[in-house]
Amino acid sequence: MPNLTIYISSEDMPSTQALDGLTEQCTELCRGTLRAALENVHIVYLPVLRGRGHPVFAEILLREESFHAPAVMHRFMKQLDDAIADHTGLTARIRCFSFSKQHIQARN
Repeated sequence: MPNLTIYISSEDMPSTQALDGLTEQCTELCRGTLRAALENVHIVYLPVLRGRGHPVFAEILLREESFHAPAVMHRFMKQLDDAIADHTGLTARIRCFSFSKQHIQARN
């Protein structure tokens, strides 16, 4: 973890080049701000048919850590918001969900 899923309206899906740039920037945010190991960073983009709301919805699932204080998470969300806007030109709704280690069962 972190697992970052970015849902983007099908009609607004940016180019592969823009997504590549966003992936690089998101990876650095996860590694730097969230202090995640590279092998634990997972980023996926899902095209969606938007019924209502922002054209981008970003969902971050991560382990609860003492260094993920509210100020750190606020900074991360601001940086992520800026990265998404810079690479897609779109406004995102962002939600972060953290889980304590004993509540995570994982494989691979």
